[in-house]
Amino acid sequence: MPELVLILIRSVSSFLLLLVMARIMGKKQISQLTFFDYCVGITIGSIAATMSVDQNVKISNGLMSLFIWGLFPIILAYAGLKSRMFSNLTDGKATIVIQNGEVLEKDLKKNLLTINELILLLREKGIFKFSDVEMAVLETNGELSVMLKTEQQPVTPHVLGLTLEQEHGPSILIMDGQLLENSLEKLGYSKEWLSGEVQKQGAEDIRNVFLAQIDSRGNLFVDLYEGKKKPHLPNERPLLAATLKKIQADMENFALQTDNPEAKQLYAKHATELQKTLDSILPYLK
Repeated sequence: MPELVLILIRSVSSFLLLLVMARIMGKKQISQLTFFDYCVGITIGSIAATMSVDQNVKISNGLMSLFIWGLFPIILAYAGLKSRMFSNLTDGKATIVIQNGEVLEKDLKKNLLTINELILLLREKGIFKFSDVEMAVLETNGELSVMLKTEQQPVTPHVLGLTLEQEHGPSILIMDGQLLENSLEKLGYSKEWLSGEVQKQGAEDIRNVFLAQIDSRGNLFVDLYEGKKKPHLPNERPLLAATLKKIQADMENFALQTDNPEAKQLYAKHATELQKTLDSILPYLK
């Protein structure tokens, strides 16, 4: 068998096995990998590369080695799900390095972490002062989780006692010019409604739309293909200013025309208040 064909067969075989193992081993991101996971990944990659080009290694031996190195992390992961102690043994435990605003030097030494490295990890979180930190935890993947002191935590609507409308995840209705009918039916909208909405935003047809997304409040975002620019929409600010001026003038006329003293006073009061409002917002409606 020609050497190039043999390399092709070896490479395809190792690639397919790596693909299967990667799907089985889960969806951890690189930043979530522990040091053990990282070492296993490097070893598996090295075995696959060696098996692809080194003909001194039998393909059956290489595949068996890949299978074993891929199988052990899966077994350890399932064992860690069943036993917390076993999980701590294989993945390690998170370590508190700052508690009650004080740096724990002994725990830094246990994790071979210098004060400069701790400062670097804090800066990556946007924190430049130790006095702002209530607690910091060094995770098993090397990341630093930080809890700020109460007075340094950002203000949220919950803290202010405000009740907001609950917003849910948006949905894609059009992608790359293709209508996603399942999403449209799930939300209860019709194709005719969607066509009308995208036409309002400058598209002649759904096929002119690169992406259309709708949020839980019914707001539709439409992005057209290049070369299909949206037409210039009329400026609604002058129109709003003219409408408000007309309403204010109508109230003054109603105050002059009515014979009812209470209604006359009410119309005049609202006309004066609206005039004050117009004086303050007209500079922004030009």
